Amino acid sequence: MTAMPMTAQDIETLIIEAFPDAVVEIKDLAGDGDHYSASVVTSAFRGKSRVQQHQMVYAALKGRMGGVLHALALTTSIPETTNA
Repeated sequence: MTAMPMTAQDIETLIIEAFPDAVVEIKDLAGDGDHYSASVVTSAFRGKSRVQQHQMVYAALKGRMGGVLHALALTTSIPETTNA
C-alpha cells in the first residue's frame, strides 16, 4: 500500500504550524504531487545558516521528506527589514 502524496496545502499547513509568521509559497513542479518547490520567509531563520534553515523546515514536515514527499526544492530567507 502506497501513501497518498502530499498536497501543496498540506506542506504549507505544516510549515505555518511550525513558523506562524512565515510567508510560504509552494509550487507543484511536475503536477504529480511528488515534486515541489517551497519558498519560506520567516524571522525564525534569523541568525541561522542556510543548512540550519533547511533543517528547520524539514523538521516542520515531521518526517515526510523522502517518504510521502519525494522532492522539495527549498528556498529560505528572513524577512527584509525596513527602516521606517
